[in-house]
Amino acid sequence: MTNIKVDIVSAEGEIYRGEASMVFAPAKMGEVGIAPKHAPLITHLKPGEVRVQSMEGDEQSFYITGGILEVQPHLVTVLADSAMRLDQLDEQSALEAKEKARQALEANDEGIDIAQAQAQLVEAEARHRAAQKLKGK
Repeated sequence: MTNIKVDIVSAEGEIYRGEASMVFAPAKMGEVGIAPKHAPLITHLKPGEVRVQSMEGDEQSFYITGGILEVQPHLVTVLADSAMRLDQLDEQSALEAKEKARQALEANDEGIDIAQAQAQLVEAEARHRAAQKLKGK
């Protein structure tokens, strides 16, 4: 069975480097699955979960706030804006960020950048969903 090398990096540094049988990522147009020998691809990523499936079938999950996915036949690179292992997520802080973003949108103050507030809400909701998934909810 063939495998694919995976690098997940962010401004904070390298998050993961290893080999996998499959990689799943939250592309802007929907989730993508990458197997070894996949056609080259570059796409934007939205906030969500990147899953790396090992040759044995177990998975490691990472939360990203967005970024770029580059796929080569034997290498997948996730250039994340920010990334962390899923088990590092704090559900309470994710929920607080979600509520803060929602309140900023609902307040609709003149000085608020609506597009930025909406992007913050999307990111906070994705982080909250990932934290809930970790807890099995």
